[in-house]
Amino acid sequence: VQTCALPISTNEFVTRPIADAFNVSELLAVKLVRDSQGRVTGDIDGVPSFREGKITRVEQWLADQGRQLSDFGRVSFYSDSPNDLPLLERANDPVATNPSPALEAVALERGWRILRLFA
Repeated sequence: VQTCALPISTNEFVTRPIADAFNVSELLAVKLVRDSQGRVTGDIDGVPSFREGKITRVEQWLADQGRQLSDFGRVSFYSDSPNDLPLLERANDPVATNPSPALEAVALERGWRILRLFA
């Protein structure tokens, strides 16, 4: 059984249509606080899914299902940014995807897969 989530540091109202287009129901994006009229206040609701916050959000999501990362034989994370190193380091299958030069250097040093989707 595969489990798939999209932990992303962009706001959920921007990324929900993308997740839906790829049929990914579990979106772990930045949640924004809204006032009683539904307007965005500028505050973040909960832990922002950025850097170490992505680990927290993934762990919370799994805990809600009674699971943890160690329950899975293969854990893959894909990223293009060194901001995601904390999460990539938790995976046994980290993939640098169209990586920035900084992330590419780390991936090469550590023998991680590098995926180039476009030039």
